[in-house]
Amino acid sequence: MTASAQPPRHIFLAPAPRAVADIFDDSDLARLRALGTLTIHEGGPVTDAIFEANAHADIMIGQFDMPAERLERATHLRAIINVEGNFLPNIDYPVCFRNGVRVLNVSPVFAEPVAEVALGMAIDLARGISRSDRYFRQRTEKYGLDANHDAFTLYRQNVGFIGMGDLGRAIVPLLAPFGMRVRAYDPWLPPMWLESIGCEPASLETVLRESQVVFVVAGVTSENQGFLGADEFSMMREGAALVLVSRAGVVDFEAMMDFAAKGRIRVATDVFPDEPVPADFRARDIDGMLLSPHQAGALERALREIGKRTVADAELIARGLPPAMCKVAQPETVARFRSKPVSKS
Repeated sequence: MTASAQPPRHIFLAPAPRAVADIFDDSDLARLRALGTLTIHEGGPVTDAIFEANAHADIMIGQFDMPAERLERATHLRAIINVEGNFLPNIDYPVCFRNGVRVLNVSPVFAEPVAEVALGMAIDLARGISRSDRYFRQRTEKYGLDANHDAFTLYRQNVGFIGMGDLGRAIVPLLAPFGMRVRAYDPWLPPMWLESIGCEPASLETVLRESQVVFVVAGVTSENQGFLGADEFSMMREGAALVLVSRAGVVDFEAMMDFAAKGRIRVATDVFPDEPVPADFRARDIDGMLLSPHQAGALERALREIGKRTVADAELIARGLPPAMCKVAQPETVARFRSKPVSKS
């Protein structure tokens, strides 16, 4: 399949679990319709019958299953755009690459809002803001220095990153006013690249041992599932803070809770092994954990940007140009990702 300068004849939009109205406004949909015939499917899975009726689409938008059998029938397909935000293991990527089908996702839209929450979590863990509020409501508050016996400031601290993708790159500039020393570990990136954004390349052990705050922003892959466990947490400084805002799958969650429950480290997390989180999940009762229900990126503005990035890249593809606004799947790495699909938008 070679790129053509002719507009696509057919666009198939099936964004579940997201809703069309949440991510596309009227002007976005009008721009998609201007590219060709737009078919929208909501309210259920993309069955074989529904797929067959739309197999001639040039662009497919959604995160439904695309095994080899479907891809081989999609003879006009130029691009699949995932509007959930992950590269999921439900696509036969080698067939896509062999057939010239680009696979994109919209994850960059979440970097800034999640970065903002990550910084807020770090400040909270350092200064105990929400904990003091909680104690106040329990009528057990302390005052002044007594309330700050284990507090620390972020100014001029050693900070570390595990992973340095879109999210890490959005957090780093927010730390500049604090005058921090920033180290980063990412085995997929060369030292020169990390240095170019103001980070010192470092080993995982160095990041864990030397950092007062550790931001975990690595995506989960076939190589790193649960790779942060008891041995790694034991390397961290007593009372250091760990902020987990990428995927729960990169940590041994039970071990992380053990270290938080003992007061060995402080933990903030926006992600969990199972969501919604069960009512009896023990993290709810650990005072050393700051909990957020996977809300960091879920802003209306971010969801609207999904639609705008999707449309912008669809227009480029229709003109025979490469996409510029979404993340593009890379043959060397995409099959390694092990993200779970979101349960709701």
